[in-house]
Amino acid sequence: MNKITAAITAVGSYVPDFVLSNQVLETLVDTNDEWITSRTGIKERRLLKEEGQGTSFMAIKAAQNLLEKANLDPKEIDLVIMATATPDLPVASTGVYVATQIGATNAFAYDLQAACSSFLYGMSTAAAYIASGRYKKVLLIGADKMSSIIDYTDRATCIIFGDGAGAVLFEPNTEGLGLQDEILKSDGIGREFLKIESGGSILPPNEDTVKNKQHFVYQDGKTVFKYAVSGMADVSEQIMQRNNLSQDDVNWLVAHQANRRIIDATANRMGVDESKVLINIQKYGNTTSATLPLVLADFEHKFKKGDNIIFAAFGGGFTWGSIYLKWAY
Repeated sequence: MNKITAAITAVGSYVPDFVLSNQVLETLVDTNDEWITSRTGIKERRLLKEEGQGTSFMAIKAAQNLLEKANLDPKEIDLVIMATATPDLPVASTGVYVATQIGATNAFAYDLQAACSSFLYGMSTAAAYIASGRYKKVLLIGADKMSSIIDYTDRATCIIFGDGAGAVLFEPNTEGLGLQDEILKSDGIGREFLKIESGGSILPPNEDTVKNKQHFVYQDGKTVFKYAVSGMADVSEQIMQRNNLSQDDVNWLVAHQANRRIIDATANRMGVDESKVLINIQKYGNTTSATLPLVLADFEHKFKKGDNIIFAAFGGGFTWGSIYLKWAY
């Protein structure tokens, strides 16, 4: 019997209609288009502006887009993994609600949180469920409403983040396609450099935490950048070496869209030609858990069966890693 691997067999996506451009940000904080573009590669980002709509709204839309494209009955889904750093509510799982709303009534569901590495870690988790032989269809969704935790008077963070959602379906494969290898890392040294101070069990919300804006994302940009560049580049190079992949063997680099300079540094370390580096950060900014599936959705038309794809991500915590996958369709 051939070994079971976990292959991506369908992709879906959703981004909100509202566009927040660099030009608009110039009117909100002390910044300008040239500064933002040269340092991040971002030109605009999407925001979910409608009242009463959270991360689940976008996740449902992305999942429905996938179901429609794949002509899939949601009752066939065994598991829904919701990768997100911005759940709708504390305690109640966003993934559970999403699964119910899309009609995946035979699936169990839960949330997975590893900051900007959430979707990458979710790929590993989904693949393990498939490889076990117990599950045939695992829906992995990456979605974040970053605008809900961003202070739009803080120019260090408001220029970076956007809202969006993407989804992929993992199914068993016996042709040797799908997820081939992974290197996943974490280091608690990063806890102080990228965080939200209040709202957790250490510092529950109170009047002062709201006044002090401690419910918004804080980022020590220089430190995070330094660790992200070395972390993503290291594991991406290592996974190539471990699988005897030359720069010519790699068809595509799908990197977390946090900063254009981090992506370029990773590609340079791998020796991968610029034409193989897939980038949409200019349109969406950093959508956290949604960046990797949004890249897949935007460039799905370019992929061919058997293509070697290297995924890489870095997130708060710190969390980071790289995955080697062969495209299955």
